[in-house]
Amino acid sequence: MAYDYDKLFGETANALGNPTAEFVSFFRQYEQADARILDIGCGQGRDALFIARLGHSVVGVDCAPNGIKDLITVAKKEQLSVEGIVADINNYQPDGLFDIIIIDRTLHMLSKDSRLRVLMKLLDYVLENGWLLIADEASNINAFEQIFADHFANWMIEYPRRGLLFVHRNAS
Repeated sequence: MAYDYDKLFGETANALGNPTAEFVSFFRQYEQADARILDIGCGQGRDALFIARLGHSVVGVDCAPNGIKDLITVAKKEQLSVEGIVADINNYQPDGLFDIIIIDRTLHMLSKDSRLRVLMKLLDYVLENGWLLIADEASNINAFEQIFADHFANWMIEYPRRGLLFVHRNAS
């Protein structure tokens, strides 16, 4: 981690601001109730808390203990279904399958090999008819698209925009 996000989170509430607008739009249109969501690189929970407030169960993973502490504090106060896990995403092994995995501006912080390996591993934890939503550097998106193309499951790119990739896993 080149930047000390744990220090930032320890000093600044809501340090990264509001949830990502495209994720907000997606979840406001998402019709499944009580989905299980994995937020990789969740920080203090800007996306995770918004999603949990809509009635979904969220697992947030981040390597910054202060971020996870802030996430859990707000979730408990609001009685939201949120689990926070302090972990390095290079080594993190999800517990179970998810309806949606979101990765909001996190993969670009890894080396190229690591970011592709992490993404490749996460694909196996998305349920059929589930989604993987990515916001990242636009220069990384083509390599991410290739990971989906090479995977055994049937993935459909539904929302390709500069720096965004929303991919749906179709039923076999």
